Amino acid sequence: MAEKMRATIFLEPGRLVLGEKPIPDVGPLDALIRITLTTICGTDIHILKGEYPVTSGLTIGHEPVGVIEKLGSAVSGYQEGQRVIAGAITPSGWSNASLSGCHSQCGAHTAHGWKPLGGWRFGNTIDGAQADYLLVPDAMANLAPIPEGLSDEQVLLCPDILSTGFGGAEAGKVKPGDSVAIFAQGPIGLCATAGARLMGAAEVIAVESIPARAEISRRLGADHVIDYTKEDPVAAIQKITGGRGVDVAIEALGRQQTFEWALRTLRPGGRLSSLGVYSEDLRIPLDAFAAGLGDHRIVTTLCPGGKERMRRLMALVASERVDTSMLVTHHFALDDIQPAYELFGDQRDGVLKVAIRP
Repeated sequence: MAEKMRATIFLEPGRLVLGEKPIPDVGPLDALIRITLTTICGTDIHILKGEYPVTSGLTIGHEPVGVIEKLGSAVSGYQEGQRVIAGAITPSGWSNASLSGCHSQCGAHTAHGWKPLGGWRFGNTIDGAQADYLLVPDAMANLAPIPEGLSDEQVLLCPDILSTGFGGAEAGKVKPGDSVAIFAQGPIGLCATAGARLMGAAEVIAVESIPARAEISRRLGADHVIDYTKEDPVAAIQKITGGRGVDVAIEALGRQQTFEWALRTLRPGGRLSSLGVYSEDLRIPLDAFAAGLGDHRIVTTLCPGGKERMRRLMALVASERVDTSMLVTHHFALDDIQPAYELFGDQRDGVLKVAIRP
């Protein structure tokens, strides 16, 4: 009988359990990592609520930090016992999407048509990271060694949150001297704020009502923080920019209201970079969209993954260009995964990200 491990298992909307599963067998191209740290993502909350469908019995979680326990027979360039991370997105490196440069959608094309989110496998189409062990497919395309001197917590957000936030700024094509507005300063929005500043934005405007998040936003590079409960953010942003509007607006919450605000703050020909996970259809207001004639660009981003992306993000952390450790506000043991979900899902006690340690 196979050895057992603990795993956070989705059963049905509103219900998950910490149960037991066999430790996975390792195929030729795979690696088994022992999880030393992971976390809960807002997307996991969408899964728990039934807003994003996954199969009952799936182990969820997609942000792994760990140690290589076992390598597949065809895997080279790594050693057992090595500290590694893997991105939330795990491209194969050889699919049509990967070879076309769109690693996030790797595996999305099937004989029955195109299926989005193909590169997101952990906790979506295969068992994920909120467990004692995680099987990493296509290990040579996805395992990134952790540089010496970096702690698990320092690299914890690289697999998803940091990559996604930076991806929003990159997809928005932020250029030196741009004005950029970021709507919502949760973990992803905060990383988008840091990314916009690193890419050369001259003016970074954040929209956030929670004082603690507003303060972290300023520390990560926001020049202005607008409390939408006290003033109209669209009017405030137009005033800050002298009526010009922003070059790039980044939507980091996944709500109709913030999407519409972002669209209304753009200059003509500006770019709306959408990061939020939406749980219902979006509506595009005719006037804000200039009847489709405003030369706007609306772009979406799925967290960039793969080992080179992870290496680059960890290099930024190591160089002290960005520090995301302040976003890890709470710590739980894996045995306490359910209260961790309750805290994170209810957004209590100033939570930003929780560290889950098996």
